[in-house]
Amino acid sequence: MNTPAPPCRSMMDLRKLTPARVGLGRAGASLPTTALLAFTLDHARARDAVHAAFDAQVLIAALGDLGLEACNVRSRAGNRADYLRRPDLGRRLDQASQQVLVSKSGGAGQLALVIGDGLSPRAVHAHAIELVRGLIPQLAADGIKLAGVAVATGARVALGDEIGAILGARMVVMLIGERPGLSAPDSLGAYLTFAPRVGLSDAERNCVSNIHRAGLSYDEAAYKIAWLIRQGLARQVTGVALKDESGDRTPQCIT
Repeated sequence: MNTPAPPCRSMMDLRKLTPARVGLGRAGASLPTTALLAFTLDHARARDAVHAAFDAQVLIAALGDLGLEACNVRSRAGNRADYLRRPDLGRRLDQASQQVLVSKSGGAGQLALVIGDGLSPRAVHAHAIELVRGLIPQLAADGIKLAGVAVATGARVALGDEIGAILGARMVVMLIGERPGLSAPDSLGAYLTFAPRVGLSDAERNCVSNIHRAGLSYDEAAYKIAWLIRQGLARQVTGVALKDESGDRTPQCIT
């Protein structure tokens, strides 16, 4: 008995499965007008996301509504132009912020939570609070206490290392706007680092990325982040030494 051949799949079928630019067609040696205009629009959205305004006070107020007291800190990047031209300035706190954090250090918490603008402030305003809302009950269920919460302006991922070190946290979680892509200008990332201190490399972090409405959901992201926090604290490692084995289990909603 001959096995029937699988049905032929067209390029249009593939386009239904991904926002990636595939099967756009062509007009002579160029793209069709519709595809070209869509590319130009997405490029403009990505540029706008990088330069979008970041309102730390709005986030601090929203965190307060969740029962979290957050402080406002800044990196050494004096403005957005400096931030984009000098990534190193975004990795260290300015002196005033160091003093603010020192005054809040010495608590009994294990985890420092940092929300930073990163390369897409739009992503942070769109998704960070809802992600934190889903993460709080996960942390409570595991008995993990916060050593402090900070909202950081002009932040690169490594800024969380200095914040976590000053607060005396065993681990830091940095929620930050990711570099905008042409299909996702508002993607949020979460970076987890055990034993944070200045000078660590990205090999010592775990990342949960692509948190946005067309990507990883808040519940899925909160589940993965909580799993990595729990296992990172238990094993006393993050980064290449900690593989995400949370698997495909359905996230449990905690009420």
